[in-house]
Amino acid sequence: MERDEILALYDRALREHAAPDGPGARVERAGRVVRQIAAHGWNGVLWSALDERGADEAIREQIARFTALGHDFEWKLHGHDRPGDLGARLTAAGFRAEPTETLMIGEIERLDLFTGLPDGVRLVEATDAAGVDLAVAVHERAFGTDGSALRHHLLDRLAADPGTAAAVVALAGDEPVSAARLELVPGTPFAGLWGGGTVEAWRGRGLYRALVAHRARVAAAHGRRYLQVDASPMSRPVLERLGFLALTTTTPYLYEQPGR
Repeated sequence: MERDEILALYDRALREHAAPDGPGARVERAGRVVRQIAAHGWNGVLWSALDERGADEAIREQIARFTALGHDFEWKLHGHDRPGDLGARLTAAGFRAEPTETLMIGEIERLDLFTGLPDGVRLVEATDAAGVDLAVAVHERAFGTDGSALRHHLLDRLAADPGTAAAVVALAGDEPVSAARLELVPGTPFAGLWGGGTVEAWRGRGLYRALVAHRARVAAAHGRRYLQVDASPMSRPVLERLGFLALTTTTPYLYEQPGR
């Protein structure tokens, strides 16, 4: 498939016709906006098809909806979204832009998945609460942020689908040093790669690449054709070497409830 065809498929399958990304989440379609509302997971706008005349009103409507629920939320803006000044409109409405990442898609059968692990390191799949704790420990050490929301999300996934892998963790002996998630998107050819992180002392040793390769094989075993990643500037070169294609940018615009 050509770049434009893959991007159009991504927009249809993962944005315009998105399904909830976990238990306790629901997707609402309001006019030309698709949003997700979740108790413990991600809250935000997945897709919009706006023009200059209706954009500001649609922004106000989303603020009102999430404010009534008491949720902070994210408007996930893609580089090809319209109108072209939507980012500026979101900023004017009180949103804060987070760092821009690159949307990358890899066709699994075309990726270079030959990889190894450093001596003494093994990969384990988080299929129970103990495994979730390992993944969250990596997240907190790698990113320096609280992992409570991630723990809730992963435990909810395990409760809804027991026996599946909520995450993959690299262990050096018994120490968790890298972890990442795989989201198999039901009813689509896509699987999403999320949350890849490695503790500082273990960076640059091929763990991120190994986790991508492992998750790609799992996704292929479940019948998925494409992997989707929102890549940071650090991970983009690794993914390009594996065969991923850069399609567009993604920028999270965050709206926090007043007074928080």
